Amino acid sequence: MDLGAAGLNEQPFPTHGKPLSTLSYASHEKALKVLEETCAAPNGLSLLQGPTLSGKSTVIRKFVDSRPEESSHAVVDGNRLNTTGLLEAALRQFGYAFDHSSPNELLGMLRVFALQQAASQESPILIIENAHGLNPSALRAICELATLKVRNISALKMVLVSDRSLRSIIDAPAMECISERLLHDFHLHPMTSEEVAHYVHEKLRGAGSLMPEFVFPRSVCTELWRSSGGWPGIIDRIALLALAKSETLPVPVEMIESPALPNGTWDDAQLAEAQQQTTALPGPPTLYVSYEGETMRELTFDMSRLLIGRSEHNDIAISSKFISRHHALLVRHGSSTFLMDLNSSNGTFVNSRRVSNHVLIHDDVITVGHHRIKFDDPHATRRGSLDGSEFADTAVMKTLEDMRNLLAQENTEILPAPPENLPTSGT
Repeated sequence: MDLGAAGLNEQPFPTHGKPLSTLSYASHEKALKVLEETCAAPNGLSLLQGPTLSGKSTVIRKFVDSRPEESSHAVVDGNRLNTTGLLEAALRQFGYAFDHSSPNELLGMLRVFALQQAASQESPILIIENAHGLNPSALRAICELATLKVRNISALKMVLVSDRSLRSIIDAPAMECISERLLHDFHLHPMTSEEVAHYVHEKLRGAGSLMPEFVFPRSVCTELWRSSGGWPGIIDRIALLALAKSETLPVPVEMIESPALPNGTWDDAQLAEAQQQTTALPGPPTLYVSYEGETMRELTFDMSRLLIGRSEHNDIAISSKFISRHHALLVRHGSSTFLMDLNSSNGTFVNSRRVSNHVLIHDDVITVGHHRIKFDDPHATRRGSLDGSEFADTAVMKTLEDMRNLLAQENTEILPAPPENLPTSGT
């Protein structure tokens, strides 16, 4: 499908180069905190591990971008590097220029630089990606650098990054100077189903989509989560392919492919914790629209927002002079559902009480005009608060902004009110 046909200005799921936006999720935020704590600790040295396409490079990029300009850092790809290659790569990023120096000279230059920085400002940080691929001689150089101290503070902070567990390397007797400094042994975990939906919709929104939940409905995002295992790099590739192959919108669930998935880098105990995320999810809420006791329509609320009103552009269109053109809005955020009255003429009621903003629970009955909408979600048992942590103001406001942008594209003329109340619900 052409990107323009999907309402996009650019590719939302690029697999190369810098992403349009860096989106956070729980494991991502924990990894950033690990890197920040490593820098702040007097003898900070940590491991960052996660399988291929788990988002390690994205975390590192965001961390480096957040560092003050005066701070010194180097990010080196350690794959197949010997001592000379490792030291040259690090020194170049620290701003050094040199010609044909020996390993001992290079080590001396890096040692002096680290000691001077630690004594006058703060210790520089060395991040080594693919640390599992370092030559044994390069590992010995790291051990020597790890012992450098200024006033009992390590002269060089370190983060070793790998797509497999580094424990076998760190636990070797020759690596004791590394293991005794170890602050964090962190393993990235995949996104949950809710995080995948947010990730996909935010990427679509960043690429110009006004209604991302229409391009990738919630049911498709759930299948995308299952197929990707929740790993961001794999999500991008599956979503990109699905968008390219799809000839219609929304993207059909059949377009979601299921590639072979990588194993995590964690141990058996952590694996059991991760597997808890893959258990069956509760289904989305069901809405029953009725008039004078007769059910007129039943629909599954598997999208992020649902608009109710008289106009045919609504998700639930009800032809009634007692219902405003755009009467009320339902917003899904996580496992909660939020109802907002859109300044309707005759008001929106929940369980016979007029509301403007309301968190719905199972068996709530919404009344608009003479029609009722029963909210069926057995998992929604706690009313909660609009000010509570379960609701993000940004999520609701972005949904409202998207809705207003969409409605602005409609014919702005007020639709004529029907001459009588019709007991039908449009599709």
